[in-house]
Amino acid sequence: MSTAPHAVRDSATMLRRNLKHMARYPSQTLMLIGLPLLFLLLFVYVFGGTMGSRLPGTPAGDRGDYLTFITPGILVMTVASVSISTAVSVATDMTGGIIDRFRTMAIAKVSVLTGHVLGAMVQTALALATVSGVAFLLGLESAATAMQWLGLIGLLALLSFAMTWFTVALGLACPSPEAASNWPMIFIMLPFVGSGFVPVESMPTGLRWFAEYQPFTPIIDALRGLLSGSPIGSDVFRAIGWCVVTGLLGYLWSRHLYRTRAAN
Repeated sequence: MSTAPHAVRDSATMLRRNLKHMARYPSQTLMLIGLPLLFLLLFVYVFGGTMGSRLPGTPAGDRGDYLTFITPGILVMTVASVSISTAVSVATDMTGGIIDRFRTMAIAKVSVLTGHVLGAMVQTALALATVSGVAFLLGLESAATAMQWLGLIGLLALLSFAMTWFTVALGLACPSPEAASNWPMIFIMLPFVGSGFVPVESMPTGLRWFAEYQPFTPIIDALRGLLSGSPIGSDVFRAIGWCVVTGLLGYLWSRHLYRTRAAN
C-alpha cells in the first residue's frame, strides 16, 4: 500500500475520533462559541452607542456602524477561541498516554495531528457560522460581492488552518492541559490591541505602533474591507503572509515535537 492513501485513511479515522469527542461534549463547543458572542453583545449594546459615534468617516455613527466595525475582530476572536480547545485536546492526549499508544500502532504518524487540525477546523466553521448568523440578526449589513464573500471565507479558513497548527504545537509543548489552556489566551487578547474594536489611530504612540504591525491587524482590516465591499489594498497580502508564516511555523514545530518529545 502506498503511503499517501494510508495517511489519508488514518487521518480520516482520527478526524472521526475528534468529531465523536465534540458530539459527546457539546458543552465545550457551546462555551467556545459563547465567549465571542458575549463580547459581540457586550460591545454592541454597552459600548456601541458611544463608540459608534466616534468612528472615523461616520459622523452620524451608531450601534449599527459599530457592529459592522467590530464583526471582523469578533470573527478573528472566534477562531482564537477554538484554538484554545485544540491546544487543550492535544495536551490531554500527551499527558493521558494515548499518544504513546498511537506511536506503537501501525498508523501514519502525521494522522494523529491532522485529525486534531481537521476536527478543529470543523469546530471553527460551526462557531464562525453561528457568530456570523447572530451578527446578521443584530443588524449587520454587508455590500460584499460574491467574490468578496469567497475571499472572506477563504481568508478565515486559512487563518483557522494556521492558528490550529500553531496551537497543536503549543499543546505538544505544554506540560499539562491547564498550561495549554492559558498560553493561547494571548490570541484572544490581540484583537483588543489591534484594529479589532477601535481604530489604531486613536491609540497612544507606542501602543499604536504595536497595533499597526502585529499580525491580527492586517487580517482584521482585510476581513473588514471584504465584508463591507470596499477596497482592501495591500492588507490582504499582508494577512495571507502572516497566516502562511504562522501555519508553516506551527506545522514544523508540531512535527518536531511529535517526533522528539516523550509523553508525560
